[in-house]
Amino acid sequence: MLDRPDHRAGLPTPSDEAPMSPDAIEAALTEFDTRSRQATQAGAQAFARLLKLAEERDSGQIPRIARFLAATYNGRAFKFDLFELRAVDIAISDDILCCLDALRWGRADLHTLIPDGDARVRAVIESWGLRWPDGS
Repeated sequence: MLDRPDHRAGLPTPSDEAPMSPDAIEAALTEFDTRSRQATQAGAQAFARLLKLAEERDSGQIPRIARFLAATYNGRAFKFDLFELRAVDIAISDDILCCLDALRWGRADLHTLIPDGDARVRAVIESWGLRWPDGS
């Protein structure tokens, strides 16, 4: 097993401490709820910025953004290589990371959090020539 710090938001490891009290559990759940709401809000804003770039701009970075948006829309149909983060500006990679943080909390699909998100992401998929597995 790797020797690494526990990143579970201060929760004790099962072997180190006694079971959590009901108050501690409630506090942890409240913290998780707050964090998930904040991450979802930040992710929605970041997703909107990325989508706007994919709709309006044309540079070497934009196809990478389009692939990321497609992967968040349907990860089985559209794969995204995380090494693409190295090939985009810092602000873009920060937005991608915000989206990933929102996705890990699983409160909502990002495209559902912005106006006309479904149609807009589908339009980006089409306009950037990304292909669904069935070839369409």
